[in-house]
Amino acid sequence: MIVKDVVTLLEEISPLAYSEGFDNTGLLVGDEKMKVTGILVTLDTLEAVVDEAIEKGYNLIVSFHPIVFSGLKKLTGKTYVERVVQKAIKHDIAIFSNHTALDNAWNGVNAMICEKLGLQNRKVLIPKDSTIKKLVTFVPVNDVEKVRNAIFEAGGGSIGNYDKCSFNTEGIGTFNGNDSSNPVVGKKGVTQFEKEVKLEITFGKHLQSNVLKSLFNSHPYEEVAYEITTLENFNQHIGMGMIGELKAPMTEIEFLKFLKETMRTNCVRHSALLNKSVKKIAVLGGSGSFAINAAKSAGADVFISADFKYHDFFQAENKIILADIGHYESEQFTKELLYSFLTKKITNFAPALQKGIAISDIITNPISYL
Repeated sequence: MIVKDVVTLLEEISPLAYSEGFDNTGLLVGDEKMKVTGILVTLDTLEAVVDEAIEKGYNLIVSFHPIVFSGLKKLTGKTYVERVVQKAIKHDIAIFSNHTALDNAWNGVNAMICEKLGLQNRKVLIPKDSTIKKLVTFVPVNDVEKVRNAIFEAGGGSIGNYDKCSFNTEGIGTFNGNDSSNPVVGKKGVTQFEKEVKLEITFGKHLQSNVLKSLFNSHPYEEVAYEITTLENFNQHIGMGMIGELKAPMTEIEFLKFLKETMRTNCVRHSALLNKSVKKIAVLGGSGSFAINAAKSAGADVFISADFKYHDFFQAENKIILADIGHYESEQFTKELLYSFLTKKITNFAPALQKGIAISDIITNPISYL
């Protein structure tokens, strides 16, 4: 098993196409063709984590946060980032990060928080737009089923809880091949009138190369006529944050105590209590002040996130409780998520991973509480 194989698996749960524009995700250090001896999962790739990988014989670190966030102009070892990269390169250790790709994933960071809190009826808090594309192509009537099914196999036609979705319109297509053409039907230089189906199928943008490959491999024509457009529809299964409901309402104090214990945090900074029960909860792992208004608009009783500044708390406006549980604390269970996913996916490759898969023993939280 090589690094590229692991990256391909991780793209199943967190397609890198859905990373935020400011982010730096993917393989950050190392050769994608390198054979993997073992995988170490961490929230942050610090120098101590690289040392742990060296000591235990792991040569691939899967890190939620990217160690290289902005461009490196020097590698002199003067900063912790430079030292990590230097040491990883020196010891042939690859580093991969999926950060905001996993933030935006349906079964990603925020789903893990919801699971820990036991939230039901989950929905994405801020769905992303421009992530859905539509393929329009024209296929001879006798071949449309084969082409349609090939695109379905590539992941096209899945919409929410439904799959194999398409729209089909019959019509007449015309074409006239030149002297260099090799038409499947008709003759060179003669305009052909052919019964065709206009086939329309939507797909997630991360699937575009697979969908086109399936189209070209299954379509009978020498020249395949097709169009791809980006839709402005919101994607209800991709986006930042989640909102769900507790199984039963709690008082505000009961919930904040439950939150503190469940999320293993030493401190919950919160806005003013409103003296009412809470049931609808919004969550967003990491820095989430940008989503306060979205949580209010969604009717959340409590919004759980991190890194709220002083003035952010004023945005509660006695309509919602803002609860800051700490950046590390809000994302800590991401390690479990990645470990569980990789362990299930790589079962068949287990003999090839000499050292297996493990969660780092290093606590990378840079904040301590007195």
